[in-house]
Amino acid sequence: MTARASRTFSPHIGSLRFDRLVALLLAMAATGLAGQAWLREHPEHDPYTPLSLTHPPGWATAYKLAALRSDIPACRAVLEEGSVAFTALAPSGDDLCPRPDRTVPQGGLLAPAAPQMTCPALVGYELWLRQIVQPAARDLLGSEVVRIEHLGTYNCRRIGNGSQGRWSEHASGNAIDIAAFVLADGGKISVLDDWPGEDASARFLQQVRDGACDSFGTVLSPDYNAAHADHLHLDQADRMMSSYCR
Repeated sequence: MTARASRTFSPHIGSLRFDRLVALLLAMAATGLAGQAWLREHPEHDPYTPLSLTHPPGWATAYKLAALRSDIPACRAVLEEGSVAFTALAPSGDDLCPRPDRTVPQGGLLAPAAPQMTCPALVGYELWLRQIVQPAARDLLGSEVVRIEHLGTYNCRRIGNGSQGRWSEHASGNAIDIAAFVLADGGKISVLDDWPGEDASARFLQQVRDGACDSFGTVLSPDYNAAHADHLHLDQADRMMSSYCR
C-alpha cells in the first residue's frame, strides 16, 4: 500500500503566477497604448477617424467610403473639410433613374466642368486626384495634371445600353468615365492612345487605374473589355467594402 502524496500550496508559486498575470496585463495595456498612438499617426487605418481628403488610402478607407453612401450630409461635410467647392441640387429623376443626391463640383480640373454626380462619387474622385493622380504625374511625368477630360457622369441607361439587365451606376450619376489627363507642361495622356505600351505615359495610366481601386467600388479599364478602350470607368457601387478592379 502506497501513501498518496498530499498537495501543498506554496506562497512562492502563487506569487509567481500573480506576477506573471500582472506582467501579461501590463504588456497588453502597453500594446494597446502603442496601437492607439500608431493609429493617431496613421488615421487612414482607423475606422473611427472620419474620412479626410488629406489622408492617403488605408485599411479603413473602403469602410469610411461605404458609410458615406447612406449619409449624404456626412459626405458633403468631407468635401467641405477638404475645401472642395460644390453645389447641392434638389433631388430629381423618375422611378427608373431616381436621383436623390445631385452634387455638382464647382471649379476644379474636370472638363466638361460641373458634372452632376453623387457625393460619394465626388469624394472618391477628389481622394483619387489628390492622393494618387497628382503624385503619379509628378513622379512619372515630371508635371502636374491641370485638366481631366471625362465622358460624362449621369446617363439614365442600363449597363451596355441594353433594354434588359441591371441599371448602370451612371443612371444615378454615381460614376464618371475618365478619358484623358492634360499636364501643366502641355502634354496629354489619353487612355485610348497611351494605355498600350511600357513608357511613362502607360505606366502613369496603369498606376492611376490601380490607385483608383482604393477610392471607388468599381474600376474598369481597357483591360476589362473593348467598350472601355477609351476611358477609365470609376463608380461607387456598394460592393461590401471590397472593390472590383479590372
